[in-house]
Amino acid sequence: MSLKNDTEFSRLRSFFWPIHRKEIKKFVPLFILYALICFNYSLLKAAKDTLVITAPESGVAAIPFIKTWVILPMAFLTTFFFTYLVNKYNQEKVFYIIIGGFLSFFLVFATILYPLRHAIHPHIVADQIQHLLPQGFRGFISIFRNWSYTLFYVMADLWATTVVSVLFWSFSNEIMKLKDAKKIYGIFGVGANIAAIFSGQIVIILSGDLLHFSFLFGEDRWGRCLGLMTTVIVLVGLFIIAIFRWYNVHVLNRALSLKVMQKEYRNENRSFINRIYNDFTYLAKSKYLLCIAIIVISFNLAINMIEIVWKDRVYCLYPNPNDFNAYMGQVLIAIGIVSSFIGFFFCGNIIRRLGWTFSALITPVTLLVTGMFFFGVLLVKENAILTFWATLTGLTPLAIGALFGTVQSVLSRACKYTLFDATKEISFIPLDSEHKLKGKAAIDGIGSHVGKTGGSIVHSGLLMFFGTISYSTPFVVILLILIVCGWIIATLSLGRKFSYLNVQNEKV
Repeated sequence: MSLKNDTEFSRLRSFFWPIHRKEIKKFVPLFILYALICFNYSLLKAAKDTLVITAPESGVAAIPFIKTWVILPMAFLTTFFFTYLVNKYNQEKVFYIIIGGFLSFFLVFATILYPLRHAIHPHIVADQIQHLLPQGFRGFISIFRNWSYTLFYVMADLWATTVVSVLFWSFSNEIMKLKDAKKIYGIFGVGANIAAIFSGQIVIILSGDLLHFSFLFGEDRWGRCLGLMTTVIVLVGLFIIAIFRWYNVHVLNRALSLKVMQKEYRNENRSFINRIYNDFTYLAKSKYLLCIAIIVISFNLAINMIEIVWKDRVYCLYPNPNDFNAYMGQVLIAIGIVSSFIGFFFCGNIIRRLGWTFSALITPVTLLVTGMFFFGVLLVKENAILTFWATLTGLTPLAIGALFGTVQSVLSRACKYTLFDATKEISFIPLDSEHKLKGKAAIDGIGSHVGKTGGSIVHSGLLMFFGTISYSTPFVVILLILIVCGWIIATLSLGRKFSYLNVQNEKV
């Protein structure tokens, strides 16, 4: 069927841009909207890692504790709040409320919390607690020590799940047909990856001394960089709101069917807890949604377990905040370039021509192969292969470990932002509106954080037992293999269910 649709265009256009002229008004604004949302996410990702990892008495060890003890509870609260808003307001108002809340926080952090960091962070109390507890609790104490940094990390992380995954994709899935999604979702990924390239370049520029603005942000280089990045994030966020408003007014005519559905929810006269309980009941009773949840949780488990080890290598190589931030900017550019190449040349065509299941399996296989290669380099420090690479490149073993981890992160993230995201979102389309909205909110709002927290709990336990990330790495490898195998099994099962459901919908 997809090949038949492709014949509507020339072979070249079918490969690169299978969009009719009359569809441009519907697709291009969404393309720009998604790119800008991901642009902000890329800036926030670099800022949050640098802020926490290079904070006083912190390091990479703080991240597993933040994800376990702060992000997971906040993810539940955010999902509850989102469900409350959905049941009370239409989708457009929910979008404005959530985006406005995020932008307000980032503005307050840059103008109030960060400048007052020395006054509001309880370093003396944290030092006293540290003397009473083992070294493995250092990351846990840093949550309290640098609490405003922790809050920034949490809000930046929630932008990815709440704005990117829940707000945008639930909106897109609601207005998109399956045949259109197969054409356009891969192209959405290209826009996001081009945005990542630009954001990475901005991170590098702002981390240097090209722009000073000392009269606004003082002489602190990292504070100046953070202030400028936050300014860009807020301005882009306002532009996102403007585009979304224009799209609702001039393209959709207010999405009346969704408002009717939400009105029915409001009239059900249920308590807030009962509404939340019923929303998650959809997930528990549907094998289809459970398979999607397993895939999302497995990805976040696997990528979190690998990236903690990789970021520890990078921090050892670049302990200075601006240097660390600039390196992460270079990683963003690399991810953007590779992701754009995959999205532009392969993603949409693989999904249309080789099917959903084959496309969805590429990400776990890539992550497993590159992850094993990265850990292999770390675990054989005295191996002749590592010596060969050190001689060939002129790099230290530490730099080589960071390099292989970077390659792993770039390839796995590139697959995530193209094939993984596209196939995951397409899997929601055959569902009815109620399952789409509630199932997606539960999976993306909670499932992704359950995966991240699961990996963080593992790292936290290993840190408390072994004291350092390096000593715990062999156990991470074993768990990674088991997680990816479960991911592959869930993908195969979902592929069969997706094909069956799609056939049934076509008959209807």
